[in-house]
Parts: sequence; C-alpha cells; structure tokens
Amino acid sequence: MNRPLLLTLSAVMLSSLLAGFAAAGDRSLVYFGCYTTQKSGSKGILVAEFNSATGALTQPVLAAGSMDSPSFLALSPDGKFLYSAGESGTPDHKSGDISAFRISLPDGKLSKLNEVSSVGSGPCHVSLDLTGRMVMTANYGGGSVASYGVGPDGKLSPAVTFVQHSGSGANPGRQEGPHAHSMNVTPDNRFALCCDLGLDKVIIYKIDPATGKMTAHGETGLAPGTGPRHLAFHPNGKFAFVNGEMAMNAVTLAYDAEKGTLTETGSASTLPPEDRDKKGLSTAETAVHPNGRFVYVSNRTHDTIAVFSCDPATGQLTLVQNAPAEGEIPRNFRIDPSGRWMIVAHQDSNSAAVFKIDADTGKLTFTGTKVKAGGAVCVRFLPVD
Repeated sequence: MNRPLLLTLSAVMLSSLLAGFAAAGDRSLVYFGCYTTQKSGSKGILVAEFNSATGALTQPVLAAGSMDSPSFLALSPDGKFLYSAGESGTPDHKSGDISAFRISLPDGKLSKLNEVSSVGSGPCHVSLDLTGRMVMTANYGGGSVASYGVGPDGKLSPAVTFVQHSGSGANPGRQEGPHAHSMNVTPDNRFALCCDLGLDKVIIYKIDPATGKMTAHGETGLAPGTGPRHLAFHPNGKFAFVNGEMAMNAVTLAYDAEKGTLTETGSASTLPPEDRDKKGLSTAETAVHPNGRFVYVSNRTHDTIAVFSCDPATGQLTLVQNAPAEGEIPRNFRIDPSGRWMIVAHQDSNSAAVFKIDADTGKLTFTGTKVKAGGAVCVRFLPVD
C-alpha cells in the first residue's frame, strides 16, 4: 500500500473513531493536569464530568494525589490508561518523571501503575503513538526527548530512546540552548515530531511502536525567533499547524507522507492588529476542530483564544476572533469529542471555563460555566457513555 493512501486511510479511521466516541453517548470524563504549587493549592490530577448535550461541567475532584506537578497528560487510545509528565520528579531536579495510571470507571479515579525517569530535566509534554504501545516525552529544561515501551498492563518500560538536542536560537534570552516542547505522531503513525523552541526547529523521528524506539529522520527549520511550541494535524493529514510561542503566530506546514518531511507554506498572527507590537506575550496550545475548518491557538497574558478559519485545500489560516479566555494564562484547552464545546484551563486563575463553538464560524461564546481547578495547565476528554 502506498504512503499517501495509507495516510488517507489513517485520517479516515481517526475521524471515524472520533465520530464513534460522539455517537456513543453524551458523557465524558475531563482530566486536568495541574501545577501543585502553594498558589494553586492542587494536590495532583483532577477529574470532572462533562455532558456534551448540555455543556454542563461538574466541579473537578482529585483523581490522583500526592504528586509533584503532573502538568501534561495523555490518554491511551483504548481509554484504559493515563500518562502524566511530572516536571520535577526527583529531589535534585536533574530529571522529572513519567507516570502510568489505570483508569477506574465510572468515577475516573486513577491507580498508579509505575513511574520512570524522564532522563532529561523539565518534562513538559507526554504523548502516545496511535497504537498505544509507546510513550514519548519532551524535556524542556534539558532540551531532550525520550521514548518508552508500554506493556499490555499499561506499565512503562525504562527509557528505550534518549536524544539530547544541541544548538541555540536567535534570541539569547529564550534560545540559549535547546528546549524540546512537544512530541506528536503523524497521522500515519510513522514519525514523531518534536517542536524545539530553543532551536526554531521541528525535529522528525521515525518511530517503531513494537519496540518503543525512535531514530533520527530529519528536521524542518522555522523563521528565527519563532519558538515552536505545540503542533496539531489537520484531519486530512496534509497539514500540521505549529504555534510560535515567541513570534505569536500559527505556522502551516505541509506534510509529505511519502518522504516524512514538512515544508512551511504560510503563517498568521494570533493577535489582533492593534496588539501585534505588544511585548511579553506568548502562545501555548494549538488545536484543530474535528471538521478541519477551524484552528485554535491560546494566547497567554493576552488571555485570549485565537480562532482561525482554515482552507482545507491549502492550509491557509485567517484570524476571525480573539475570544476572551475568561481567566488568566490560558495555557491549555481542548475541544470535546462532539466538536460543540471547548474547555479552557487558566493556570493563574486556578479555574476552567466552558465555551460553545459556533458550527458555522468556529467562533467561541462563553457559556457562563466556570469551575475551580487549581493550577490547571492541561485538559483531556475521555468519552465514557
């Protein structure tokens, strides 16, 4: 089977999976990864219930406690396991930890399975391949990446691959060295893409889910000072969108599935014209609507969600709204499986808010629902019925 056809089939399978989730029922569990600081008051990972028919969100409760800043979360494809990145897991802070949990239904409480070293310092992102057989992490502080095998019981192996990035970027204050910020697999599950903020590069690794191993494949350089942070693919598998944390933009990359390469084809500012010269702003998360017509990026300190219309034929983005996030430092957000709602987490406001998504324009409207979620910096939906 040729690669383009495989990519198309993978995208169709993913879309069907999402549609199946939405059709299965209206109830989802919502997990929040949190910073466990004195200011946040959080003790670990939180869980709440969400109803996609009404947009109702319950007050989050503790799903797993006694943890050190389980900031970023990832769910296994079968919904049985959850993985978290602990940013400062060891006393000397030379490395963090990646933890595996079993999910108990119906309440969503978590039972810890095991914990392994992130090898590098400051793990800020964790993800799985599409089969759920390997986990990957990006270490921001150490400027490195690592991968792990996943057993049938959900437990993590010690690191199978560890790669230390090297080099620097154009901004000596922010890019004095590598800062790996995220790891995402391609829709055909052949490669993992690492956004390295410090190097202004998306580094491409070939993955082997059977062994959990990654090998270097290539890289794509972005404009100096972009600061690539997070990445999301269009449902058609032809484009990836990267938010530039430093440049305050969303960059479109065309994906060549046959070669495993990325090519920049355009970018758009995440700010309205009157705010584009403001200093001290940064982006955080990127998400693509399941219908492929809209792309979203969070603007921290500006405290908005940038809403873009997307041309599925070219990947061109057009800014249509800067929706107030209804809280301070909207670091992470997530679209619910039905595609009708978005939950935005506010790191500094210790809260999370629910927004309705306009089906025609993609624009966001605050529903009035806001819950307490101390230090919340990651949102993940798990459809349950």
